[in-house]
Amino acid sequence: MVARSRGFTYIGVLLATAILTAGIGLAIEAWHTTLRRDREADLLHIGNQYQRAIMLYYEGSPTGRPRYPRELTDLVRDDRYPTTRRYLRKVYPDPITGTEWGIMKSPDGGIMGVYSNSTAQPLKLRGAAASYQDWKFAYVPATAAQKPAPNATTAKPSAGQAAPAAR
Repeated sequence: MVARSRGFTYIGVLLATAILTAGIGLAIEAWHTTLRRDREADLLHIGNQYQRAIMLYYEGSPTGRPRYPRELTDLVRDDRYPTTRRYLRKVYPDPITGTEWGIMKSPDGGIMGVYSNSTAQPLKLRGAAASYQDWKFAYVPATAAQKPAPNATTAKPSAGQAAPAAR
């Protein structure tokens, strides 16, 4: 009689271990998904900040002849004025990859926008965006004669406004 109950206890322990392992696996997956959502939210926020900073730099050109910044550091420290202007606090890394942003060049060679270099598929599917690279944060003036870049904003962004491909 004692031998039989030992077998049932062993089976019970194995079953409890399997259930506990599955629960931990689900918790890890949920935590990973939460981290990805946070990174996507950071990507949208920081990308919008870059888009706004590029717009302010472009529209506020002192010579009356607007131009895009040549480097991202120009958005942190604009020395075109007698007093330094700052459009960003610092050059933020891409939240998805943790490295540098991809740069969208304007026809004159300046920076008209940024995008993530990650080829991962986003959790939020927006339009035809198959990867984070398709989420563009660009400023193209409404009066520009050139054709806007694909997925680029064609109007001045307001605070918190995302590029069309990132909505």
